[in-house]
Amino acid sequence: MRQDLISDVMYVMNNAENMGKGTCTVPASKLIKDVLMVMQKAGYVGSFEFIDDSRSGFFQIQLAGHINSARAIKPRFAVKKNEYEKWEERYLPAINFGILVVSTPKGIMSQKDASKQGLGGRLICYVY
Repeated sequence: MRQDLISDVMYVMNNAENMGKGTCTVPASKLIKDVLMVMQKAGYVGSFEFIDDSRSGFFQIQLAGHINSARAIKPRFAVKKNEYEKWEERYLPAINFGILVVSTPKGIMSQKDASKQGLGGRLICYVY
């Protein structure tokens, strides 16, 4: 039984990128779909499609080959709207290199979009 689905998905994608695979399959959930949409918008993954297996289903992800590292952030730290730089310094190798995925009251988005809208939230994962 999986304990942290986000962590499992990030490891599967990271390992598939490191092995040079073009696709990977991960379990489906609404949170995973939202995180994949943010990563797709930033250019880290290509297209992805839902595959129904009469249970929860899977996502088949086309990898773009741009992921150096993708990890879940545990515990899910709360972030104020003016604290994103502190967390970028902690998790990303350089400013404006990579994204932090944040859960805000207006949905899942990158830290760049959240800071533009003046929203705080909880950190979910990072990708660079």
